[in-house]
Amino acid sequence: MKKVERINIIMRYINNRAHFTISEIMREFNISRSTAIRDIREIEAMGMPLVAEVGRDGGYFVMNNSVLPTVRFTDNEIKALFIAFMATRNQQLPYLKSRQSLAEKLLGLISENQQDDLVLLNQILLFEGTNPYNPDLLDLSDLPNPMLEKLIQILLLDSYLLITTNEEKVIKSYAIYLLHLYHEKGIWLIECFDLKNEERWIFPVDNLISVESYPSKKRLSKKKILEKLSKQEEVVNLVIELGPKAIAQFKKHHPLKISISYTNPYQTTAILKTFINVNNSEELTEITNWLLFLGNDIKVREIPKEVLVGLQERLCLFCK
Repeated sequence: MKKVERINIIMRYINNRAHFTISEIMREFNISRSTAIRDIREIEAMGMPLVAEVGRDGGYFVMNNSVLPTVRFTDNEIKALFIAFMATRNQQLPYLKSRQSLAEKLLGLISENQQDDLVLLNQILLFEGTNPYNPDLLDLSDLPNPMLEKLIQILLLDSYLLITTNEEKVIKSYAIYLLHLYHEKGIWLIECFDLKNEERWIFPVDNLISVESYPSKKRLSKKKILEKLSKQEEVVNLVIELGPKAIAQFKKHHPLKISISYTNPYQTTAILKTFINVNNSEELTEITNWLLFLGNDIKVREIPKEVLVGLQERLCLFCK
């Protein structure tokens, strides 16, 4: 790590703590005592008001009401931020409208040469889902469900929610504990624990018509919820081994709940174990298509007969 970068990170580190010592800085950044002292002195010279405490266990603290010196980004950090902004175009993400103001503020912090680099990146880089003739295009269809931002705002305060959904013109309310909010196949989904039925559920955010904190005083604790979910874990019924080509395909796309475990240090072979609900026709079709997508660099160790039949039917279609 370069000295300038290290000092920048140390400044953030100490500014987020009420108290720190030279020994802590040495351990955290793997530097010698003399280097740590020299870095602290340079930070003081830059204007950060550090107060030294005398004594055996003495250290430093940042004076109250201090202002951290101006943030300085490296060239690579600026490119990383800008490319992240570019990659969010037309992705139906929350707070999408704020991307433009963020980009303008970022441009105001950097030099003309750095701005020229970003203009060039903007011209040559395209991401999946963007319009190549107008990469900055923001159609109405690209904006997320307005309920998504409200949901995130409430989640920052409370994970116990009372949600109301409109499912095929049927209005229903559920008291839930939200486990995950995720984006899959262009749809935002809520994975949650139904507090009444004590089951895991998944709801599309598009079906929500209202969200609010769940006011009940007798809440089931998060620990109890996770214990109940662990007892409900399904028995593994799909086990396959993946070679390097299949692993590459897995990295391109895989269902959210499925993960792999590498079986050698070079990460060229892996094993996949999961449960497939064969009574869910949609999941059955999805997993069948996905296994074909992985290609022939797999070895099947265990598979539900329903999935096997689906694979055989799909392969027969190709043979005709």
